[in-house]
Amino acid sequence: MSVRETEFIEGEYYHIYSRGNSKQKIFLDDKDRERFLKLLYLCNSKQRIDFSNDIVKRKINAWDFEKGEPIVNIGAWVLMSNHFHLYVTQKTEAMLPSGSAITDFMHRVLTAYSKYFNAKYSRVGSLFENKFRSVHITKDTQAKYLFSYIHLNPIKLVNPKWKENGIKDKRETLKFLNSYKWSSYLDYLEVARLENKIINRFDFLDYFNSKSLFQEEIFDWIGIKDNE
Repeated sequence: MSVRETEFIEGEYYHIYSRGNSKQKIFLDDKDRERFLKLLYLCNSKQRIDFSNDIVKRKINAWDFEKGEPIVNIGAWVLMSNHFHLYVTQKTEAMLPSGSAITDFMHRVLTAYSKYFNAKYSRVGSLFENKFRSVHITKDTQAKYLFSYIHLNPIKLVNPKWKENGIKDKRETLKFLNSYKWSSYLDYLEVARLENKIINRFDFLDYFNSKSLFQEEIFDWIGIKDNE
């Protein structure tokens, strides 16, 4: 699988995203989403892990697998029907085939998921666009916006024009976000779940490291006041 040839710098922050080829859906059911999340966890390692042989055949819970130290830190993520977003920082470049932790990580995830998806749905050909895309995040204002953008992305599922037209039913929108489990939103609300293992929240913006500060940011975007 072809991936983006970008010089990723250790310790720098990046917005990584990719969508289905011709904007096709890449997640058709919850099993697909669960598989992708497990790959985000398992592929984030210097080890080469074969999901079928190391996890499925040995009947191991993927979340319990001892994969070793991560090669990237993931600060936020979201899965939509035909694309996904990640907010990452490169942790190390040591002993990686591509010389880049982010490139190697993304190659593993996209290749493994494509093989799974094509086998499950009896299809051939590229599942994703030829290259994942990346944006170098260099300013706190960029980082703060991206963090909110990722976690608010699911609102488009119930209100596609919310940015242009605003949100009328703010409490229902918040209720929807609180029920959407396919992002790191719940991890910042400190909900105990296995997917907590995907992120390392403390390597990112300090002002989102508490539940209250995270909620304040979300309330501000939606337009909810403290007394509402």
